[in-house]
Amino acid sequence: MKTTKRIGMDHLARVTEEFTRQAQTFDTYAQQLDAEVGARFGGALGQAARGRLLDVACGPGVVTAALAPAAASVVAFDATDEMLAKARARCAKARLRNVAFKSGDAEHLPFSDGEFDGAVTRAAVHHFAEPQRAFDEMFRVLRPGGVAVIADVISSEDTDESRLHNAIERLRDPSHVRMLPASDLDAGLRRAGFRELQAATWDMDRELEEWLAIVSDPARVEPIRIVVRALAQAGRGAGFGLSIKDEKIVFIHRWRLIQAIKPAEH
Repeated sequence: MKTTKRIGMDHLARVTEEFTRQAQTFDTYAQQLDAEVGARFGGALGQAARGRLLDVACGPGVVTAALAPAAASVVAFDATDEMLAKARARCAKARLRNVAFKSGDAEHLPFSDGEFDGAVTRAAVHHFAEPQRAFDEMFRVLRPGGVAVIADVISSEDTDESRLHNAIERLRDPSHVRMLPASDLDAGLRRAGFRELQAATWDMDRELEEWLAIVSDPARVEPIRIVVRALAQAGRGAGFGLSIKDEKIVFIHRWRLIQAIKPAEH
């Protein structure tokens, strides 16, 4: 039987392999994902936005580059070297000189206790093998009174719908673990020790073909296309609003952004 550590290492290797291949398409997608990313994260960080920041699973550095101009410093942290290369290029183009880049595992952050004023992560929790460990680590590396901002796509509170949604996501991307329902996401942050959670949610319209193209694997997407179309034709929303409009398969991704505070007395 594999140990928990071995399973975690295997999953991290899967994430690295998947996002090494997706680096270029994901870089383009991430930039288009949210034009208000700087305002969303900067506003949620509050005064911490001017301090020492950590961007966990930074990907191509969109959030890093948005926050760096106001911050004292930012560490862009990711498991995939190709994603860090995209982040470096983005920050270099913006002439940002206060950003450091480091590779590693979000569930074992190589930083000291209380090292940062703020920690952020976007579109990454559903790739963590053990999200609770990542939340615990973000809590640990924040100073007392520090702020975490977590944004990810969430799944339905209905267990069957959530399982179906996540099954489709895993078929598309094997590094996907689970999009959490909002209640589970919030509960995990509270278990880590965070308090004063403030959340916002919004829906993003998606088209199936655009979503499939990001993974850059034609052999993988054809079976998914068949299954998803059959579900949509049968009126199965699968927990994320699957439907057919103007001959296109469409759905929504429901985003949740949470501001969470590490208690000052901790």
